[in-house]
Amino acid sequence: MFVPVVDKHQKPLMPTKPSRARKWMRDKKATPFFKNGVFCLRLNVDPSDRYFQEIAVGVDPGSKKEGFTVKSESHTYLNVQADAHNKVGKKIEKRRELRRGRRSRKCPNRKNRMNRLGNKVRIPAGTRARWDWKLRILGWLSKLYPITRVCVEDIKAPTIEHAKKWNQSFSPLEVGKQWFYTEIAKRWQLRTLQGWETKAIRDRLSLKKSSKKLSETFDAHCVDSWCLAYHSVGGDNLPDNTDIFCISPIPIRRRELHRQNPQKGGKRPRYGGTTWNGLVKNTLVRHVRHGLTRISGFSEQGISLYSLEGKRLCQNGKTKDFRVLTRLNFNYRSGVSSAC
Repeated sequence: MFVPVVDKHQKPLMPTKPSRARKWMRDKKATPFFKNGVFCLRLNVDPSDRYFQEIAVGVDPGSKKEGFTVKSESHTYLNVQADAHNKVGKKIEKRRELRRGRRSRKCPNRKNRMNRLGNKVRIPAGTRARWDWKLRILGWLSKLYPITRVCVEDIKAPTIEHAKKWNQSFSPLEVGKQWFYTEIAKRWQLRTLQGWETKAIRDRLSLKKSSKKLSETFDAHCVDSWCLAYHSVGGDNLPDNTDIFCISPIPIRRRELHRQNPQKGGKRPRYGGTTWNGLVKNTLVRHVRHGLTRISGFSEQGISLYSLEGKRLCQNGKTKDFRVLTRLNFNYRSGVSSAC
């Protein structure tokens, strides 16, 4: 697996081999660091050359899982399988329900008002979160690799037969997709393929796709994203790297400051928020006992610590028992590679 490299000004360079990376670290020519779980190098000297190859990212959207592959003509650098961001719409509905319920009780509430966004062009919150999550992943990858092209598998929403052309504009899928394409075209070269075209490439290369869509393997979703990247830059007919890096969005309850249902005595315990005594939720820390963990919440007993896989480790953590490392943008874990 190749190691991403950036210069002294954080601009991405071409990745390097692990053997060369170890030599640079031994000679103090580079400093290692982690970028959201990916091991990287920062050069302490000026690079001898700034030759760049064409690097493409293949994007395979999905309702539950999504695939991203960073590839050049010579090598496959990274395969990412991401959990889709698909719970914001229900949270918006629940927030509206709770807000309307407060109006009938003696408690602080926002008064009803006219819809100020009714006549404005906007994207629904759930649709915006789903497609902005893909854009955030592309932005993270562009800080590690000098990406020039993005190839996306085009998806279409079912529309009413024999309906007018404006029927497509009422689909949240079509609205979010067009916004996503517009944002990509501002930064990279955009190319789209239909689903049957991706399948044709996969069949021509004799690559198999798993029927288990929720499995964390290369042939579940990353095989399609690899085919999309291969269509953009070419290269060998078989992937030279089938390891996958799994990520998922971090659930943040920034405005939910207490539980929805009252407990004993009619009180709602504190729940939500992102800061406490200078600490921020979703911060990566190194605990003396549990190793690499992340801060998940705060309570009267102490600090709640979770593993990177999402398993709760303790609820009474102390600040003296861990060292703060960095903020996390998402949860990450390693997947399972598969032979093609």
